[in-house]
Amino acid sequence: MPGPTTMFIGVIGVGGVGKAFLGQLEQLRLRLSKANPAIDLRLILLRRSNKQLFSESWQGVSIKDAVSELDKVNTPLLSLQETFDYLATAPGKVVLVDNTSDQTLANSYPVILRKGISIVTPNKKAFSGNFELWSDIFKAAANGTGSPSDGYVFHESSVGAGLPVISTLKELVETGDEVTKIEGVFSGTMSFLFNSFMPVGGGGGKFSAEVKKAKELGFTEPDPRDDLNGLDVARKLTILARLAGLKVQSPTSFPVESLIPKELESCNSGDEFLQKLPEFDNQMEELKASAAKEGKVVRFVGSIDVPSQAVKVGLEKFDASHPIAALKGSDNIINFYTQRYGSNPLIVQGAGAGGEVTAMGVTGDLLKVIRQLQ
Repeated sequence: MPGPTTMFIGVIGVGGVGKAFLGQLEQLRLRLSKANPAIDLRLILLRRSNKQLFSESWQGVSIKDAVSELDKVNTPLLSLQETFDYLATAPGKVVLVDNTSDQTLANSYPVILRKGISIVTPNKKAFSGNFELWSDIFKAAANGTGSPSDGYVFHESSVGAGLPVISTLKELVETGDEVTKIEGVFSGTMSFLFNSFMPVGGGGGKFSAEVKKAKELGFTEPDPRDDLNGLDVARKLTILARLAGLKVQSPTSFPVESLIPKELESCNSGDEFLQKLPEFDNQMEELKASAAKEGKVVRFVGSIDVPSQAVKVGLEKFDASHPIAALKGSDNIINFYTQRYGSNPLIVQGAGAGGEVTAMGVTGDLLKVIRQLQ
């Protein structure tokens, strides 16, 4: 009876998502070792910005102890290029898991894929940067127009964390449905913020107070301006628009409404920004009052109108009965309007942020690659 197939895993990035992923990888390793046919998953590389741990013998490092072992490393960091060359010499199939949001690493994807190394990642920058990089990545991928010896690339959790947003859209397109419109709340931060700023049924605090609360609860980036400028949502829309067949040049090539008052764009820090934000609460209060008068609520949404190729991000008003108005907490909701589904959209809804659910999307992608490589 043949022995198990060995697959080698390299992981870059050990922040919140990276640590959650390692926990899920250990569970997956145990499960696959007992599968039929069995698969031997080996972690051979763990890297963060200033150090890396790797297995020179290809025997793999203990996933459970990998982070504490990485902390002890004091050898000089290899360059990214040397790291890719090392992975390419592994005696079997290799999958690189990029749990960072690093643009330099994203720019290297075509090179990595052409070395026969597959990539799974939540890194939005690889797929929402300039259109040339997007094209180059899929020209170099076995599941794009690359050769069968190239690596595979999957990035489910670059939109909606663990929600099946990308796989749903791909299936709609690949089975010949015509997607006419995609609309939704794509940011857990913005969802939480507006659900508490203007809940259905009235109430809600001042905008600046809700931003401060969202930051204290860990729903925003360390500097809330990174959420309020709308760019995170614009990146996700860029990815979905491209998957729907639109040649969107970049996340800044369509209208994106920033919620940072012009006067506060030059603040030196997130703290200074939060301190001055209450001075501008009146603008948002007026918006809330005008929506309430119409019996509506305000939400921060992104939309893609496929026939007219119009993509936009910003504030919109919705009837209280609309699915977008009824969201709770930091949930995301993505509505796909298509020919087959008619006037009732296909809706994907649920937690769109958080280490464990984002890592789940990455682990799901890893399983897709393993199935392709078996």
